[in-house]
Amino acid sequence: MTAVDVAQETFDSLNPATDEVVGTYPVHGAERVAETVARARGAASWWASLGFDGRRARLLRWAAQMTRRMDELCTVVQQETGKPHGDAQLETVLAIEHLTWAAKHAPKILGRHRRSPGLLLSNHTASVEYQPLGVIGVIGPWNYPVHTPLGSISYALAAGNAVVFKPSEYTPGVGKWLVDTFAEVVPEQPVFQLVTGFGKTGAALVSAGVDKIAFTGSTGTGKKIMAAAAETLTPVVIEAGGKDALLVDSDADIAAAADAAVWGAFSNAGQTCIGVERVYVHQDVYDTFVDKVVELTGKVRPGTEYGPITMPSQLDVIRRHIADGPARGGRALTGGKDAVGERFVQPTVLVDVPEDSEAVEEETFGPTMTVAKVRDMDEAVEKANGTRYGLGSTVFSKRNGLALAARLKAGMTSVNAPLSFAGIGSLPFGGVGDSGFGRIHGPEGLREFSRPKAVARQRFAVPINLTTFNRTEKTDKLVAKLVTLMHGRRANG
Repeated sequence: MTAVDVAQETFDSLNPATDEVVGTYPVHGAERVAETVARARGAASWWASLGFDGRRARLLRWAAQMTRRMDELCTVVQQETGKPHGDAQLETVLAIEHLTWAAKHAPKILGRHRRSPGLLLSNHTASVEYQPLGVIGVIGPWNYPVHTPLGSISYALAAGNAVVFKPSEYTPGVGKWLVDTFAEVVPEQPVFQLVTGFGKTGAALVSAGVDKIAFTGSTGTGKKIMAAAAETLTPVVIEAGGKDALLVDSDADIAAAADAAVWGAFSNAGQTCIGVERVYVHQDVYDTFVDKVVELTGKVRPGTEYGPITMPSQLDVIRRHIADGPARGGRALTGGKDAVGERFVQPTVLVDVPEDSEAVEEETFGPTMTVAKVRDMDEAVEKANGTRYGLGSTVFSKRNGLALAARLKAGMTSVNAPLSFAGIGSLPFGGVGDSGFGRIHGPEGLREFSRPKAVARQRFAVPINLTTFNRTEKTDKLVAKLVTLMHGRRANG
């Protein structure tokens, strides 16, 4: 390869707040990706052979390494995303929490469990255990480049798999830092490897023979990955976009609800798949709530409380949504038509926006929220569920929080606090509809990267043998009588 070829096969990572080059990384093609997966295949056998205890010890050492060097990691995150150091630290702390939870709980959740064999096969023992899939391909996003991909990586590793990680082209340095620090505590085999590049690199990973793909990103890209994975029957877990709603009941703590709405909508510049984009407020407290939201929003400063818009192309989407609301009869109480700058967007609160407007129907992924008045919580639930997405949601109510949460078409709901489900290791994370399917985090996340293995063992022989050509008519009649005694009487209640 010539020097010119080498130059063509690299790309720069830029700080979106300054356009400063913070790193240069290779564009890995299909051949290199295939080689990486092949190395992971060998490493996967070794990693699985360590057993739960061996993996637990190494993963906890990695968590300790990340904790000791947290400031270093946060600096890399800050350089590649532009987000404040404190926000980088928050997502890192949550990622460490999930890593330790997965490492500690994998034995109990994935280890062998006895099952009842039933009366007909009572001479057997029955058990189920969860075995590693092999090699997991993880395609990560740029908005939370530590917490989000580690939600798949940590659980896949704890389940005994090797991982090949393709980070976003906007945050390759974060991916490299994670892989390098893992290699420091697990130097024996390439259990956790990195490939970098653009969409073609991700596509190569999907078709490279991995045993599962975990993808986080847009719904459109998720559909393309599913289509490509179908060619080889490679299973996928998809965490796609959202248009998450926050419901405020008449008995809610209005100050807390307003604070949650402002933080949920504007933190990370609104670039949060589970961020608050729509708010539905009971008419009895609507005016008080809106006044409080506007007051709090006035204290939120781009460049201080949150960083720039990472993807330049997203600025046009945000600008279009902010313009569409007022064009359809809505009003901007903060921000508005001049909110979108070259890098930063002013926090924008829209009211009186029709439900069929782009600002309500489409994912904005920017620091905006729409606030709508509803006559009661039945209307709030109906409107919250009136979307093709179904990722996260939030409810503020002193008496009816759990009941309202149960009615929302979303994979997760937080009651009287913003987005807290994302930080609890034992809770599954994922969506429905265009927000994707499958789950990371929690017991479901560990099982997502495992295959159940059922084992039935005969302890002793019995006179009634159903699985032989020597079975007699007498045996069949006896079995029919036995089944009738067991189940026949239930037919009439």
